[in-house]
Amino acid sequence: MVLSSCSITWISPSLSPKLNLPHSNYLPRNTATSSPNNTVFCALETTYSGESHCQRRPLLMGIGALTANLQLTNSVFAQEKLDRYQAFVDYEDGYSYVYPRDWKEFDFMAHDSAFKDRYLQLQNVRVRFIPTEKKDIRDLGPLEEVVYYLVNHRYATPNQRSTIYDMQERTIDGKHYYTFEYILTSPNYSSGSFTTIAIGNGRYYTLIVGANERRWKRVRDQLKVVADSFRLLDI
Repeated sequence: MVLSSCSITWISPSLSPKLNLPHSNYLPRNTATSSPNNTVFCALETTYSGESHCQRRPLLMGIGALTANLQLTNSVFAQEKLDRYQAFVDYEDGYSYVYPRDWKEFDFMAHDSAFKDRYLQLQNVRVRFIPTEKKDIRDLGPLEEVVYYLVNHRYATPNQRSTIYDMQERTIDGKHYYTFEYILTSPNYSSGSFTTIAIGNGRYYTLIVGANERRWKRVRDQLKVVADSFRLLDI
C-alpha cells in the first residue's frame, strides 16, 4: 500500500501539537527534507519491517506515537480500507482519532476539534473535553448506568425518544474507554450516533460521531471505526 505524502510544520524542538496525517497500519519509512521556513516534508513509504529512517528524532517519535496509538484490531476496522481515513493527533490536548479522509474541518461550538462530510453536514465527528478530578472513566460508574444516564438525560432533548443499541468497554494500554451506539428520534428528525468517552490528563473527553438516521445503516461501520479509534495521549 502506498501512502500519500504529508507536510509537517516543524516547531523546534518538538512537533506541532496538532497534526493531520494519513493513517497507516504499519510504521512508515520517512524520507525527510527541511526547507528554509523550518517545514519538514515527509514522504511516507510503507514497510512491513517497521523500520524508520527519518533523521529528525522528534519527527520519528511523532510518527511512531501516531502508529502505536491508532492501531485498531476490531473486526469492523479490519473490514474497512485503511486508506479511507485520515489521522488527527492533538499532542497539546492529549488525544487522537481517525476520520474519513474526504471530510473537512469545521468549527463546532464548545468543541476542540470537528470534521464533517463535504456534502452531508449532519454527518460529522467532534471532540470536546472538560476538567475533572476523576482518574478513570470507571470512576463515573458501571458502563450500563453511565450510558443510560448520558443518553437519556444529557444527549436526548425532552421531545426525543432514545434507543440504545450497543455499549462496549475497552482497555487499551491501560486506559479505559466506554463506547456506545444510540438513536435519538424526534417528530421531525432522527439521528444515529456513536459516542466514546474516556478520562485522562485531568480531563473528561467525549467524541461523538453521527449521521442522519436514514443513512445510519449505510454509514454505521464507517463511523464505528472513527469511534473505536479514539485514543488518549499522555501530556
